[in-house]
Amino acid sequence: MKLASLKHGRDGRLVVVSRDLTRATDAFIVVPTLQQALDDWERYAPALAALAEQLEHGSVPSFRFHEHDCVAPLPRAYARRHAAAWPGYPALLRQAAGAEAAGSEAGRLRHAPSDGFLAPRETLVADDPAASLDLSAGLAVITGDLPRGAGAGEAEGAIRLVTLVAEVIRHDRLRPDGLDLDGAVAPALAASLAPVAVTPDELGTVWREGALHRPLLVSRNGKALGCPEAGADLAQGLVALVAEAARDRPIGAGTLVSAGPVSNRGIDGGPGRAVAEGGVGYACLAEARAAEALTGGWARTPYLAAGDRLRVEMKDAGGHSIFGAIEHDVAG
Repeated sequence: MKLASLKHGRDGRLVVVSRDLTRATDAFIVVPTLQQALDDWERYAPALAALAEQLEHGSVPSFRFHEHDCVAPLPRAYARRHAAAWPGYPALLRQAAGAEAAGSEAGRLRHAPSDGFLAPRETLVADDPAASLDLSAGLAVITGDLPRGAGAGEAEGAIRLVTLVAEVIRHDRLRPDGLDLDGAVAPALAASLAPVAVTPDELGTVWREGALHRPLLVSRNGKALGCPEAGADLAQGLVALVAEAARDRPIGAGTLVSAGPVSNRGIDGGPGRAVAEGGVGYACLAEARAAEALTGGWARTPYLAAGDRLRVEMKDAGGHSIFGAIEHDVAG
């Protein structure tokens, strides 16, 4: 099933969304918010799944689903852990900065802000010209309760929903190599989730081995920044990251584990090529800049500025959006 939260109070109003993202029906007859559903998933999930099936058959009242009416599926989470699960990203930034390689960075979980996600179509404010704002796009899963020391099987079973995540990072507050992976808190200024969160069974065969095997589509001002394959070049899949999050302490229902940016290596193992050069491009501006510096001597891609429009999306094999789109206009 596919779930979303419409604008209503602090925690939104839960709705069930059709597979093609065109229709929705209120879930209040089952449970009013996603967090409440996660708190007692075994009780509420079957009823929500039945509602989703009825929606597909047109046997329940429905209304036109508009992504602009959505807040994040989980507008605020009790906890979030984040990792750079694709090792090409930190390796490339270090190489461009002339720093020594550090093999332990990829996949390392850090705490990340979760007390309020941007709505997927909310305007970003870039009022500090020195901020060097970067977009970083990846994947996230929302979990149920998981005990301390849970293994991979338990971790996989605790993944309730999958969605996309985009972060805005101030690179002026990071180290010269653009990384701050030694810190306990991820350096995100803001984060947003896709309008729709999807149960793993709904994803079918593209969800396997803790990874989502589809390209992540990232564009800026209508021009493709990247379409890297999310199922390739991972250091750790999301199942492994969830298990790592529960290694030393239990995690509660509604915890969000995110990973990104998606990063594919080049054929020779070095920097990937830009879309304009026949490559899959990048899911963040900093990686594009690092690749340009290494291959051309200088970074041509500017950081975010007022007037920019960003879009992050993933489509199925038929070209239909899976999660809806994160789309932010940047205002000064």
